[in-house]
Amino acid sequence: MASFRRATLADVARLAGVSGTTVSYILNGRGEEMRISERTQQRVLDAVAELDYRPNRSARSLRTRTTKTVGVLSDFVASGMFASRMLAGANAAARDLDHVLVIGESEGDPAVESVLLDEMAERQVDGLLYVTRTTVETAAPTAFPGRVVMLNCTDPDRDQLSVLPDEEVGGALAAAAFLNAGIEDRIHVVGEDPTPRAIAGLLRLRGVTARLADAGRHIDGVISCDWAVEPAYHAVHGFLRSGGRPRGLVCLNDRIAMGTYQALAEAGLRVPDDVAVVSFDGSELAGWLRPRLTSVALPFEEMGALAVRLLLAPETDGTSRHLVPMRLVHGESLDGPRAVRRTPQPLV
Repeated sequence: MASFRRATLADVARLAGVSGTTVSYILNGRGEEMRISERTQQRVLDAVAELDYRPNRSARSLRTRTTKTVGVLSDFVASGMFASRMLAGANAAARDLDHVLVIGESEGDPAVESVLLDEMAERQVDGLLYVTRTTVETAAPTAFPGRVVMLNCTDPDRDQLSVLPDEEVGGALAAAAFLNAGIEDRIHVVGEDPTPRAIAGLLRLRGVTARLADAGRHIDGVISCDWAVEPAYHAVHGFLRSGGRPRGLVCLNDRIAMGTYQALAEAGLRVPDDVAVVSFDGSELAGWLRPRLTSVALPFEEMGALAVRLLLAPETDGTSRHLVPMRLVHGESLDGPRAVRRTPQPLV
């Protein structure tokens, strides 16, 4: 059986009838600088295509001092279908910049994280994305010797470059959605921060509260529960049985909204006719709930892409914390027959 032999730069030079140096100049974008004719450049490119020649990255890294790789160290992001959209955005941006991702997942184990950091350093990746599934405050990985961008997390004690969703403005979007539908009172928030150091719930609640205050309104209370279906169901079920009569519920994520839907249905309350619901995440779950859930979407793919661009082509404006806008994805969980539609109020 004949063995496959990968084409070399010498093969390209031989087929094009030029020197290896000429091929190198052209493939490194220096053809014009070295005054190589367009005809010769095209002949070399045709030879590259015919031979399916691919440059040796290891050899090129010795010359350029770049490995064309981006290290990604995450806790649970790679194994999670929803948050992994950050990796999809990062991968697309990396490919646009002629890089590939090298991914390691610690599963939250500090010892594993330490080993992975050492491996990233040994591989001489061109930079590191430090990614968390939940938006949290956490220490930056100072053991890594190169450039680091924190993705979906931030270091409260250091001025470390980070990319985060704009959770506070997202909360303001949720509140504005109620106001625009004419719902101005008996608004409750469902959920609390289930993870130590998590900041998403706090910022979302702050945004909701501030936007309602701007309109002379306020939330009537918080129905506390973990960010999962069953705890949300039990919390809202208990709230309704104790005599709670909300007009609007702000669920801090889509799983909370699912449990909330179940509790409302058991109490004979219809969404949105009796109780309007707005949530956060914009996950696939929001599209499957009936009526379809209105949700403030997390911009995971945009965050991943921005983090790679900041890592490989850093901006010079001096900003260390980059907030990516969230957007309201409209469903049918907000506008019932009893809602009075008003002119949309801009965020201030």
